[in-house]
Amino acid sequence: MSVLVDRRDGGVVLVTIDRQDALNALNVETLTELRDRLRELAEDESARVVVLTGAGEKAFVAGADIKYMGSLAPDEAKAWGALGHEAARLLEEMPKPTIAAINGFALGGGCELALGCDLRYASSRARLGQPEIDLGIVPGWGGTQRLARVCGLGVAKDLVLTGRMVDAEEALRIGLVNAVVDPVLDRALEVAAKLAEKSPGALRVAKRLLNLSPGALEREAEEFGDLFASEDAKEGLAAFAEKRTPRFTGR
Repeated sequence: MSVLVDRRDGGVVLVTIDRQDALNALNVETLTELRDRLRELAEDESARVVVLTGAGEKAFVAGADIKYMGSLAPDEAKAWGALGHEAARLLEEMPKPTIAAINGFALGGGCELALGCDLRYASSRARLGQPEIDLGIVPGWGGTQRLARVCGLGVAKDLVLTGRMVDAEEALRIGLVNAVVDPVLDRALEVAAKLAEKSPGALRVAKRLLNLSPGALEREAEEFGDLFASEDAKEGLAAFAEKRTPRFTGR
């Protein structure tokens, strides 16, 4: 198992993505398992608050499996995007609070999963970003919409268009995380315990109302998949796997 579910006292559930040898990057099996566990927790009334983190001290989720993505045709990329979208959407829409304990790298899909959570706490060593542009693609699991919603359109354009990574202090300054604290998991679990003491019904309604805003998640998923037909996407993904600088041509 690469997704661990630890039920704590009071209805707090800790979900840990455990692929430390790959910096907790998400392959198909791990992402599917995560999606399935989140589905179960969304329906489980005994689960009052869900905390998501990565195993070890280096990464929350370093991103998606780039080597796998490099082999995808557009239709396959759309299915992959849909799977990531569902995981992020479950975190965002399940009728209970979700908290990300970002203990290291949260890049690409990892940043998008964190953005799906209601609250985000980061360790001082956390690094966050949406580097997809350097692969010739765009964020495909909700990043363009949720990043703009959380941090504002200007910040979202900066991070998505440049692909740059921000450290924990900058993430706090731009509103990407709620606090920077060590040890981060202790803070996340502390907040989770406090939330678990509140009315589940009130939390459910408050979360639903706070999430009422227009978005374009379906459009993002469609265009994310379409990009996999481009030569630039194939070049960017191949260059990453081959540890070389990509040569983009605009085709």
